[in-house]
Order: sequence, then structure tokens, then C-alpha cells
Amino acid sequence: MGDNSKKNKTARSGAGSKPAKKKKKPLKLTVSRTHKPEDLSLEEWQRTLRKEYGLLQRFILKNVGDHPIFSDFRLTNPASGKTYNLIIRGNRPGGNYCSCPDFAVNNLGTCKHLEFALSRLEKKRGARKVLAAGYQPAYSELYLHHGLKQEVRFNPGRDLPRPVQVWAGRLFTDQGVLRDEYLLDLPRLLQDRPRSNGHEVRCQDEVLAWVAEHQEARERARIIREQLGEGRRSPIFKDLLKTNIYPYQREGALFALSAGRSLLGDDMGLGKTIQALAAAELMARFFHLEKVLIVSPTSLKYQWKTEIEKFTDRSATVIEGLNAHRRELFRRPTFYNIINYELVFRDLEAIAGWQPDLIILDEAQRIKNWKTRTAKSVKQLESPFALVLTGTPLENRIEELHSIMEFIDRRHLGPLYRFVHQHQVRDEDGKVVGYQHLQQIRETLKPVLLRRRKDEVLRQLPARIDQNIFVPLTREQRTLHDEFYEIVVKIVAKWRR
Repeated sequence: MGDNSKKNKTARSGAGSKPAKKKKKPLKLTVSRTHKPEDLSLEEWQRTLRKEYGLLQRFILKNVGDHPIFSDFRLTNPASGKTYNLIIRGNRPGGNYCSCPDFAVNNLGTCKHLEFALSRLEKKRGARKVLAAGYQPAYSELYLHHGLKQEVRFNPGRDLPRPVQVWAGRLFTDQGVLRDEYLLDLPRLLQDRPRSNGHEVRCQDEVLAWVAEHQEARERARIIREQLGEGRRSPIFKDLLKTNIYPYQREGALFALSAGRSLLGDDMGLGKTIQALAAAELMARFFHLEKVLIVSPTSLKYQWKTEIEKFTDRSATVIEGLNAHRRELFRRPTFYNIINYELVFRDLEAIAGWQPDLIILDEAQRIKNWKTRTAKSVKQLESPFALVLTGTPLENRIEELHSIMEFIDRRHLGPLYRFVHQHQVRDEDGKVVGYQHLQQIRETLKPVLLRRRKDEVLRQLPARIDQNIFVPLTREQRTLHDEFYEIVVKIVAKWRR
């Protein structure tokens, strides 16, 4: 019986059976995530990392356009459930597009999602050659090129009519880059372009959005120049809040108004709350601001509400309670909504539906660690204006400053990998031992960061008032006091002897 069993087993595994499949070894990164190889430039290293990350993923790619390769795609990450929009125009960095946050800030012109898509498309017959040649459709196209510098570029279509060619030659350089002097007037210039033989000129939505940002900044500057030409001496500050606003606080409010999105890093005790409320009132008067979201530590929510009601005539609601109650609070008409950092993750959808005009982050060092869920959630909040308050914009590492600045302007300090590479000093083992070129960071942050120390504005502050208030002890406090009193009396008597 045992022999027959062995024969049957042998027969099943004999020459006629299919050979066992070898397990594929999992792909691994060939370059270090933390140390740049000497034979690669900084950008080549980061692009290689994203390419290898892309090959490791199991994304779902769907073509939603009308071309097998040069098309619009929708990519879904099953692990996170997030979906991104992709545009493929070739295999050269900068010409393609992805709606993910990394692509928007890395200045590499690629990301792991695009690299995944390209790796899948290149498996098609003849696709490598087609991608290398690039895309030239029948229509012409304006797109936003993502590289070391973002710029609007012109991709001419096939059989470009002479009038359109002359029009494009006036607006764009020989390399197809939009000239700076035409950026703000681009929408009007598109409307006035020659329409020869029905040749279509398309403009990507992100180009118009980018131009709109610059137009809004110009319009803000015009309004401030015309309405607040006297600066901090403007009479508007007399009745802006129901309290006296000191000159340096007026400067802080004006700075926030002018910048649109900024960081106020004054020392503790200089009245950052008053400056934030003054800035909100100025924005309400000049920019028609109607909704302000204040994100603060839990312990400070009711302090914010108290000061809002004390110094302004605005309504303020503290967002708290169960999910259904919080959603109901967001539906109520109010000027200020106050929420703590921990609730932002749960209320992202409700906040997006409320659509705040201004977001104020108090004690913003809560988002200094970019890896935490709180920081990632807060950075998903969107608003035209933002004001970040912290007395310690930089505590231990420069990465913390970069993380806070990402909420204000994701592009201002450039991608984190380049920021760290420029300013960190490492030893032979890769350990951070110091920082360099800090003055360069200060100059870069001048348009969006205002920081004053107490000794700089001391003369503008009133004299300190000391007031002693005596409070009677409770019964429990009196009992403890008497016990310690007897002990201290014995010690003093012994010392005197």
C-alpha cells in the first residue's frame, strides 16, 4: 500500500506534468532614498527614485481620451482609494501632467504615477518610438511646463496657419515659452488670436488657473495701493476693531492683507490674535471675505471665540460634538468657524463644502511634522487666503519650516529634496551635523514671513501694569498649607540656632 502510494505520487509529478512556476522576485529600489549617488545629479536621482517607485506600484490606469497613447488618463491607487488625472504628451520630463501633489511641487516634470503610466504604455508595439517623437496633434495647445521654473509653453499643431504662427511668434520665444510681459493678459490675447482656416488653439485649465493667481495678486496690490495708501496711519484702523491696535500690529495686518497667504511669526505676547482679526476685517472690507476658518489647539478654541466676540461684531461658532452635529454647524451661517486640529481629518468634506475664504492656523507648529495625519489633513484644506500664526516657525530642523510653508505656498521654498540638499550639512555617514545658507532662506521668505521680537517693538507697547489679587484658600488648600507651615517653621528655627 505504501509502494502504490509512492508510485501514484511519482506519476503525478512525472514528465507529463507542468513544471512548477518560479516565483518572481519582488522589485526593489536600486538607488538609495536618502543618499544621492555620486554619478547622478540631484534631479536625475529624484527622477530615478520616482521611476522605480512607479514600477513597484499596482495602480489601475484607464484611458479616458481619444488616442491610444497621447491621451488623458485616470489613475487610481487601490491602496489609498485616491484617483489622479494624467495627460501624456511624450516621455520627456515637463511635457506631461499629473494632478497629484508631488507633481505640483517637485519641479521634476514627472512623478511615480506618470512613470507607472509610461511604463505601461511603452509595452505597446512601437510606443517607445512614438513617445520619444512627442505629440503633435492637428490643433495647437498651450500647456504649463513643470520644471525648475513653471512656464506657459506653446505646442504648435500640424499645418499651422501663417497668421497663427505670426501671433504665436510674438507671444512666445523660439523655444515656445510665453514671454513674461504677456502673462497677465493671456486670456484676452487668446480671445483676440487670428482664427485662420478654423485652426483650433486649446489652452489647458491649469494654465488659466496659474494666470488667474497672478491676476488676483495684481488686483490685490491695486486695491491696497488705492484704498490704504497711508499704510498703518490709515484712518480705517480707528474703528476696525473694538480695541486699540498698535502700529506694529497694524503693519502685521497690512502685511497679511498684501501677501494674501502669509506666516506671522511674532514673539509670544505681541498680539498675533489681534493682528489676525484685524487682517480678517480688512479682507472682509476690501476682498469681500465672508467665511473664516480658525484651526487651533483644543484648549484655545473658546479663547478665540471670546476674543472674537470681544473685539468684533462677528458671529463665531465652535465646531464640536458628534459627526452629525458638526455637519449641521457647518451649514449654519456664521463668519468664524473654530475647529481643533484633531477634527480636521474627520471634517475635510464638511469644510470643503463650506468653502472658507480665509484659513487661520494658530500654533501652526502642530503641522511641522509633515508625516503626521494632522499635517497631511490640514494641507488638504483650500482657501484663497491663509494666515499662519506661530511664535516658533523654526524649532529643531529646517524641514519643520518647509512643512509649515507648504500650507502657505507649496512652491515657495521649492521641493523638500532640493531644500534639504541646499541647506543641510552632513558628515561622511550621512548624519546631519549643521545647516548652511540660512540667510538665503530669510531672503526667500521675506514676501510671506513677518517676524518681530519684543525688543523691536517695546517702545510701542504700554507700560506694564501689575495688579495683585488675593484669593482666599479653600479648606483643602488650608490643610495642606498648615502642614507645610509647621515643617518650614521647624526648619527655619533649626537654621537660626
